[in-house]
Amino acid sequence: MKKIVITGIGVVAPNAIGKDEFWQALRAGRSGVKPITSFETGFFKTKLAGEISGFEAEKFLGAKGIRNMDRSTRFLCAAVKMALDDSGLVINEENTHDMGVVTATTLSSIWNVAEFGKEIAQEGAQFVNPAMFPGTTINAPSSQVSIRYNIKGFNTTVSTGYTAGLDALKYALDFIRLGRAKAVLVCGVDGLSFQSFVGFYKIGFLAGIKGIEASCPFDKRRNGIILGEGAGVVIVEDEEHARARNARIYARALAAATLFDAYRSGKYHPRAEGLKRTMTGVIKDAGLRPRDIGYICASANSVLQHDRLETEAIKEIFGDSAGDVAVSSIKSMIGEPVSASGILQVAASVGAISEGFLPPTINYEERDPECDLDYVPNKCRERKVGAVLINNFAPGGNNASCLIGKY
Repeated sequence: MKKIVITGIGVVAPNAIGKDEFWQALRAGRSGVKPITSFETGFFKTKLAGEISGFEAEKFLGAKGIRNMDRSTRFLCAAVKMALDDSGLVINEENTHDMGVVTATTLSSIWNVAEFGKEIAQEGAQFVNPAMFPGTTINAPSSQVSIRYNIKGFNTTVSTGYTAGLDALKYALDFIRLGRAKAVLVCGVDGLSFQSFVGFYKIGFLAGIKGIEASCPFDKRRNGIILGEGAGVVIVEDEEHARARNARIYARALAAATLFDAYRSGKYHPRAEGLKRTMTGVIKDAGLRPRDIGYICASANSVLQHDRLETEAIKEIFGDSAGDVAVSSIKSMIGEPVSASGILQVAASVGAISEGFLPPTINYEERDPECDLDYVPNKCRERKVGAVLINNFAPGGNNASCLIGKY
């Protein structure tokens, strides 16, 4: 198969803006979870989120054309600018049809739909601002990326919730291996909004409703997610294309796998069969063995069943060596940014490989007997790592795993 490499990274995260700043924040175990400021939380027991603050879109995009961009689209276009600058990839009329964009997003259009509906109710249909309507479509952020950066090869939006980022990565790898693209911008974005926060609150999924309000994956005190937001972009290329332009190569994208459990809507498969199969599949496709993997960037998001199931899956796949592999969750520092999570995990894992450190699981205080692996508690660990397994899965059936390795 074609070898595929990662050559550019862009990050807008709750704890840092920019790739290097993100890696520094992870290394320091710095949290981006804080009291919400973008909307009123007086109605709720929960007050915290992985909210992005101090972000100035104009700094990255200039003033032109951003007036009608929503929060998510501004995050994404800025992250794309960072990734393109980082990779040195110049897109022009000669190569634009060899370039593609695939964007993972699920919640980004909710605010736009709500605002559009509110204006119809308040002003009447005949007086609605037509500029509001394009943002109600879920492919709007991805389309804005292609328009702004003149990418004409293909443009796709993947909307599968928690696993969307890794689903998008698999889509991109398949396109390159089929010879349909030479480079792909793999994007993930979801923005925090009052509407999405209310939704997660009403279904009882947020930390703090029935326990402490903290993102503490694998900890016995965990009781739900801290909702996050952000945007991540990784540029993946055919190795020959990257080498021909003398690109700096961070890592190899070895394999990705996705699977749908088809169990029950909104419920976890009690044996995490889909996650086990995606983990087994990527390890096999990459030509590796479990003992070749030095770090697992976990899906764990502080939901009681979620973290336990991932622990059980790792123990079954890795057997007697499960206790020897380091496992951590960056969601302890950024919350659960839903469709952005997979790409931010990839960005963190590239940092682990290229910078030689393992991000910690912070807020780890009380050991859970059902979660008994090495979770890199509270402090990062300096260690060279050659291969990283990244997991995402969700209630409802979606499962995804990928493997990246040292180049």
